Amino acid sequence: MLDTKILSFVHLFLLGFVMMTIFGAMAQLVPVVLEVGHFGVELFYAIWPLLGIGTIMMAFGFVGYPTLLPFGGTVVLIAMMIFVMEIFLTIKKVKKFNLVISSMLMANIFLFFGVIFGLVMALGYAGMVNIDINALLKGHVFLVIVGYIVVTIMGLSVVLLPMFGLSHGFSKKPLEISVALVSIAVICVVLSSLSGAALLGYGGYTLASVGLLIYFYFIYTIHKTRARKEIDIYAKSLLFAYFSLITSLALALVYLGISYEPLLLASAWMMFFGFFAFVITGHMYKIIPFLVWFERFSPLVGKQKVPMLADMLPTKSASAQLLFGALGVIVIAAAILLQEGVLLKAGASFLLMGALALVRNVFYMINYK
Repeated sequence: MLDTKILSFVHLFLLGFVMMTIFGAMAQLVPVVLEVGHFGVELFYAIWPLLGIGTIMMAFGFVGYPTLLPFGGTVVLIAMMIFVMEIFLTIKKVKKFNLVISSMLMANIFLFFGVIFGLVMALGYAGMVNIDINALLKGHVFLVIVGYIVVTIMGLSVVLLPMFGLSHGFSKKPLEISVALVSIAVICVVLSSLSGAALLGYGGYTLASVGLLIYFYFIYTIHKTRARKEIDIYAKSLLFAYFSLITSLALALVYLGISYEPLLLASAWMMFFGFFAFVITGHMYKIIPFLVWFERFSPLVGKQKVPMLADMLPTKSASAQLLFGALGVIVIAAAILLQEGVLLKAGASFLLMGALALVRNVFYMINYK
């Protein structure tokens, strides 16, 4: 088992930042992607406080108050069930399914079961039920991390990346194959987690690796066919994110060969803080200015001078966030591999500077006048 402080930190990041950001983005993107209105967009006003409260309770539960874990897990479960049911009922309104809708449906099914696994594990951690937590851990991680977050990112890539990069003429077939392989991989790992069949688990890891490599090829084809050649903060963030994805895969594959645990930890680090974090922050620099502009300035078009979207981006501060964040991710990955405490603290310092810059940038964009 991992150290409880690490578990607290990981859940704060994944639930408090990654999931909260994805849920917020879905409130805006679902009508665009599915071409139907939300079943009940007002439900999102209940999701974020519930998810926030549940995440904080779980974080404290891991670091010293285990009885809080099942209660925090239940609150998180309620928030996510509201989200999943809202998405399912919205998808039900869709007349014709496509790749994006299918991937969203599959991702939310994985999320549903992933949260159930997590709640059972929380009950076991608090001593309320007698279960093998380690046996369920693989299934929980794969359902939520790979099944929901990765499949969601893969599905939305075919909408967001061509839209922001003005890409045309690429084939969606590699993405179809990669989503299918990753989904099968999640099912294999979950069955392995429940049955103890190690061979099934290794098959799942292999399928997931192949699927992600094909997905990387798909991203490369989008990049090569884009009309917008400018390498802005968005493009730089995505370049680092996909570099982190490849690095994470490479470290995981080496781990399967030599079973050196720091390789697995470094792989997870590069996936979470290199890939997930920079995919999200990169898209923040595109989506937040647009939403603020549409809400605050679009009614003024033709009546007075309004800013361009590029004017709303704090370019220097965003570049500093990217630099410090990327340095922090790389230095900490090296520290994990070398088991070097001083290097870990240096990386954490870089990461803190990047995080502070990101918070500053978000407030700047939201409050732009």
